[in-house]
Amino acid sequence: MRGTVADLITPYPIGQYLPAVYQEDSFAQRFTKGLDDVLAPAIAVLDSLEAYADPDTTPEDFLPWLAGWLGMTVEETLPAASCRARIKQAAESFVVRGTHKGLREALHTLTGVWLEVMESGGVRVSDRSGGCPVTGAEPTVIVRLPRSLVHQREAVEALVAGAMPAHVHSVVELLDHDHLS
Repeated sequence: MRGTVADLITPYPIGQYLPAVYQEDSFAQRFTKGLDDVLAPAIAVLDSLEAYADPDTTPEDFLPWLAGWLGMTVEETLPAASCRARIKQAAESFVVRGTHKGLREALHTLTGVWLEVMESGGVRVSDRSGGCPVTGAEPTVIVRLPRSLVHQREAVEALVAGAMPAHVHSVVELLDHDHLS
C-alpha cells in the first residue's frame, strides 16, 4: 500500500551495519542506499503503526484496509470524514450490531440524519436442523430514505445489506418528501 517517499531518510541505514570491508566499498554503500530508499517507507509505517490503527490519523488510502479489520467495507465515493466516522462507529457498535438500534445508529453515522427503519417482525422456524421453514412470515427490514439523500442511496443499500442476516429481506424506499422520523 505504501510506496517510496521522496527524501525520506531511514533511521537504520543498511550500509552502516555491513562488515568494515564493505563499509569502505563505494559500490556496496550505493547498493544498500538504494535498498534504504525502498525500505524507509516500511520502517516509517512500522514506527508509527498505532497511527494506522486509529481512524482519525490513518492515511486516506488506508481506510478501506482498516475497515476490513472490522469486517466492513467503505464506499470509495464517500468523503474521508464519513469513512473515518463509520470506522470509529463500527468498533463501538459491535454490541448492538444486527439490531434495530444498531442499524439506525449506523445509518445516522453514514447520512447524518435519523432515518425511519421499520421491521416486519417476521421469523422463520424449522422443525429440524438445516430444514426448510415450516412457519413464520418473511422477515423484512424497510429503510425510508428522503429524496434529499438520493445521492447516498447506494451507500445506504450497501450498509443495510451488510448489516442484515442472510435470511432477512431488506428494502430501501425512496420517499417523495423529506419527512424524517
